[in-house]
Amino acid sequence: MRSLENYVTGRWVKGDGDGQTLYHAVNGTPIFTASTAGLDWEAIVRFARETGNPALRRLTFHERGRMLRALALHLQQFLPEFYEVSLMTGATRGDSWIDLEGGIGNLFSYASLRRKFPDTPYCIDGDSHNLSKQNSFMGTHLLVPKEGVAIHINAFNFPVWGMLEKVAVNWLAGMPAIVKPATVTSYLTEVVARKITESGILPHGAFQLVCGSAGNLLDHAGPQDVITFTGSATTGKKLKTHPSIINNSVPFNMEADSLNAIVLGNTVEPGDPEWDIFIREVKREMTVKAGQKCTAIRRILVPAGKLEKAQADLSAALGQTIIGNPANEKVRMGALAGQDQRREVREQVSKLLAASRIIYGSLDSVSVLDADPEKGAFLSPLLLLNEQPHQQFGSHEIEAFGPVSTLMPYDGPEDAVTLAAMGKGSLCSTIVTSSPAEARDFVVGAGPWHGRILVLDRKSAKESTGHGSPLPLLVHGGPGRAGGGEEMGGIRGVRHYMQRLAVQGSPEMITAITQVYQPNAEGVQDPVHPFRKYFEELEIGHQILTGKRTITEADIVQFANLSWDHFYAHTDHTALEGTLFEKPVAHGYLILSAAAGLFVDSSAKGPVMLNYGLDELRFLQPVYAGTTIQVRFTCKEKIAQDQRSDTDLPRGIVKWLVEVLDNNKEPFAIATILTMVQKKLLTNE
Repeated sequence: MRSLENYVTGRWVKGDGDGQTLYHAVNGTPIFTASTAGLDWEAIVRFARETGNPALRRLTFHERGRMLRALALHLQQFLPEFYEVSLMTGATRGDSWIDLEGGIGNLFSYASLRRKFPDTPYCIDGDSHNLSKQNSFMGTHLLVPKEGVAIHINAFNFPVWGMLEKVAVNWLAGMPAIVKPATVTSYLTEVVARKITESGILPHGAFQLVCGSAGNLLDHAGPQDVITFTGSATTGKKLKTHPSIINNSVPFNMEADSLNAIVLGNTVEPGDPEWDIFIREVKREMTVKAGQKCTAIRRILVPAGKLEKAQADLSAALGQTIIGNPANEKVRMGALAGQDQRREVREQVSKLLAASRIIYGSLDSVSVLDADPEKGAFLSPLLLLNEQPHQQFGSHEIEAFGPVSTLMPYDGPEDAVTLAAMGKGSLCSTIVTSSPAEARDFVVGAGPWHGRILVLDRKSAKESTGHGSPLPLLVHGGPGRAGGGEEMGGIRGVRHYMQRLAVQGSPEMITAITQVYQPNAEGVQDPVHPFRKYFEELEIGHQILTGKRTITEADIVQFANLSWDHFYAHTDHTALEGTLFEKPVAHGYLILSAAAGLFVDSSAKGPVMLNYGLDELRFLQPVYAGTTIQVRFTCKEKIAQDQRSDTDLPRGIVKWLVEVLDNNKEPFAIATILTMVQKKLLTNE
């Protein structure tokens, strides 16, 4: 048997001793050993902080995002090899797709998210605030990368997705990672980790992997570190109270297994499309990954009058599931991750049976295809029935982490909300209904106890990712029993690995620090019109004050005829009584168009390629015929764009603050206009 290796301090090393033996989930044979004995945990943490962290902090969000994309493309080349190894964990092809390609998909998602950030190593967080009467003192919030390391302690059920969905976020934020997968399936994590390290894509020290016990790793956790844990609530609570975590106020994100519920809407009847959707969703969530999912459905809530029909249809659907060797293409449910996992599930089911009974499946026997049911960690899907969920609480307190779920009746929509909440905090819940009112009442009522709620009906079911699929751009986590944590969630997830700080100073200072022009800052004057400058030549704060233009009544009439906008406030002198206007007012878009005519340099072709969009447009006071306007036009922010091919013109997006002013320099309108501007790089000039 090969001993798994640990990737620490920039090299692959074996742990001392024989370590823990790891077994093939399907045939029970020993396949690997894993050990972390003898590792220098202090050196591992120091290497991440002193080598990996500075390298990542120097990179901009865009550079980190491109790094993630390059890594995702690299890993895709080895998917056949990953799928082959994944079979040993008991996973079917479909199970492995979620783990492998879902994990790589997270890298792609966070790579794309770079476009939501500036091309700097840090960013503004939220709005800026003027704090003075004379506009000389203001404040804003910044997000800067922490100086520590992200330590990820992951569960056995998703040895690849569990790693990649976390490291994608901390790398985009600018933090290195130490990954400790669950030992029982760490051999798959190690295979993927080798391809990561061989790629040379990541900065030195950005990634380390330990396959085996975490030793005294947490003893070295410090105030700049972030720790995430995925697994059982019992283990999570133990880790969360580690002295180093408490004494150093180390952020600890726990995503714990929970008693997730699905609700069959009170309005759904047998024969409705939603009835069939409900049956399929329960079957899928009980059998995918052999039920070894933190998001799997553990409680099935059905209107009391429809319990018998739901029981019959669910049993019939589960009876169609072919269980066995996942290498056989006919198999739809594989083995649990190992014999220890099967023993634990059986023990937990025995506890559940004190308050419920098995209505489908067998705790002791299962028919399998192309495998030995005893040598492999196979288990029948088990559907339980708890007819008194308000008196028998085991179904709301005990989780069997396998293909096990409990059916229970509810009396009316309010009771469904009550029963769903009795899980004391869940990662996710689903309601299957075609009634918008029923969906709204359940989401609002059950929302405080859930991290995510899926509403399934005939319209969404075809493209829905399903009850158990966390998505990169949506938060994953939940309150109470589910751990009280939050991960992923797009920009929200990145913030967990960055320090938010308030910065106060003059608008000029805040502009220089943030590299985003702040209102009331003194502009940079330059005789060259900004539209004559290439992307690299533009300076944040470059500002012009345009000539003036008087808006006439003829302008208003002509714009109404041209645009077909004959709204009464613009054209009807007799309809203004009781309105905000003294006389017909100029169209807002006429004012914006006139502003463009003032700030655009039309003398000759220049580096500005096109108008890319418009943000944050506000009309602050009316413009009547006879009013003179002027524009203050300021370079607000620059965002470089990737060159997608050799023939693609190098360019970037420039955001401009447009202020349409009156004679007293008070604004009529404010907007942010985006233009696409060519880079000087690779041009003939």
